[in-house]
Amino acid sequence: MAGFFERVVSRLDKLDRESLQNYMSRLDQERGFLETIFQSIREGVMVVDSHGLLLYANRAAETLAGFQYDKIKGRSILRVLKDWGWEHLLEMPESVSEGWSRMVTREIEINYPEYRVVAVTGRPLEVQGAEAPAILIILRDITKERKEEATARESERSDAVKLLAAGVAHEIGNPLNALNIHLQLLMRELAEVQDTELRQSLEELAGVARSEVERLDTTITQFLSAIRPSKPMLEAACPADVLQETLRLLKSEFENRRITVSVDVPAEIPSVHLDRALIKQVFFNLIKNSLEAMPDGGALKMEFTVDDAYVNIAFYDSGGGISEQNMRHVFEPYHTTKQRGSGLGLMIVQRIIDDHGGEIELSSKVEEGTCFKIRLPRSERRIRMLKHGGE
Repeated sequence: MAGFFERVVSRLDKLDRESLQNYMSRLDQERGFLETIFQSIREGVMVVDSHGLLLYANRAAETLAGFQYDKIKGRSILRVLKDWGWEHLLEMPESVSEGWSRMVTREIEINYPEYRVVAVTGRPLEVQGAEAPAILIILRDITKERKEEATARESERSDAVKLLAAGVAHEIGNPLNALNIHLQLLMRELAEVQDTELRQSLEELAGVARSEVERLDTTITQFLSAIRPSKPMLEAACPADVLQETLRLLKSEFENRRITVSVDVPAEIPSVHLDRALIKQVFFNLIKNSLEAMPDGGALKMEFTVDDAYVNIAFYDSGGGISEQNMRHVFEPYHTTKQRGSGLGLMIVQRIIDDHGGEIELSSKVEEGTCFKIRLPRSERRIRMLKHGGE
């Protein structure tokens, strides 16, 4: 196009009006063709003069940098895009024709109009007739690339930590088992002590030790479940039956804590494809969570409802509730507000429900109580979705 333009200029005094119109029309077509190309590419293209005044920008540059070219054309990008650190990009040599070339690159994070990581490249651009070279600036969105790199690094670190943690948990588990066995033997021996007061005192101490060993064993079990989750073995079952099994395991705790328990179950509950052991773990964790929120007694209500897609199970407690600040973190690993909590229970619950294709919802009000509601997809809906996906 430049050569064509030069030929036109050199022959202007020899062209008649019609020929000149034809040449101008062709030049306009060439300009429109190049403009279409620049507007179609994904990389942002900007041209800035030696004083930092914006001469050109395509639509991709507008999107990546968050400005409107028509409004800032001819204005200084140092003022319009203040936080981009243009100073070094604009430090171009006075002449680029002495065998030297220069290119400046950097990556920046921007939060407007949305979060992006942008690679910025600047290089001199000779402009005929200009006293100093202009600067060609290329903007490339590398947000996805950086996220993938960060994810890969995090995955590598996570795998290394999991391997180390599993080994440590295994090494701790062996002496814990030995401690538990010997504490059981000690309790049997204490039964033979004739001094009643001494026997009761020693049994109390041994009981505290066994309780702490069991607590540590539960923490390790939860930890291993978190870092090595098992895939659910799904089978059609009634979730209400699984809940009743769980409630029987916790019957003595309800009595000791003075908790009133009620279960509202409709006459008919459709079957759900679930892993009984894993769903029982979900119910157990949610109920234990509610019990710990009611140390001085209270009410725990479980309610089943059914809609076209899900069987819903809600767990209402009359505990102290969860503050809005803590609600944002309840499913994060190791986050806990309890003195003796591991911070893994609710994370495991969420993972199990996700693996079942379900959902979990939390609502709470301080001083009034908390409700966890889980939704498990109905068996017929799961089958219909699988058939649809295979067609």
